[in-house]
Amino acid sequence: MDNHLITYWNLNVHEDDIIYHLGDFSFASAQPYLDRLNGYKLFVRGNHEKPLINAVGVNKVPYIRETKIDDISITLCHYAMRVWNKSHFDQYHLYGHSHGTLPPQGKSLDVGVDCNNFQPISWSEVKAKMDKQPHNFNWVKNLPGYNQEEFDKARQGEDE
Repeated sequence: MDNHLITYWNLNVHEDDIIYHLGDFSFASAQPYLDRLNGYKLFVRGNHEKPLINAVGVNKVPYIRETKIDDISITLCHYAMRVWNKSHFDQYHLYGHSHGTLPPQGKSLDVGVDCNNFQPISWSEVKAKMDKQPHNFNWVKNLPGYNQEEFDKARQGEDE
């Protein structure tokens, strides 16, 4: 199983790619695995990260990371959340932990390998899946009294 995961990781991830791993990297020593995997790896803490914390080349393992790709804010966490930073602006949340057992909700997505043919999922694949999903339930454009000008002004302030 380990060799299968490593093979498919390396087929999908090139040396200069950035990859986010959303938790549960290893029960035992992480170093032998880290040394075999392509890409610049950024981790989010799951419930099995103790061996990873002391691994060479791993700077920190926070519980939540936030990033922005193609003007989309993304909250990354091992655990699924009902709301997340900027969910009210219909932004994304990626998680693992639940092994595909949770139904999708708005712009949140289980990106664990067991939901994706046991391989990492690319940004283009994430985007394609999110394009098919409904808006977040708390998206401000769906709220009574929505005003586009106020929305744009509030969103500008969020990005500062």
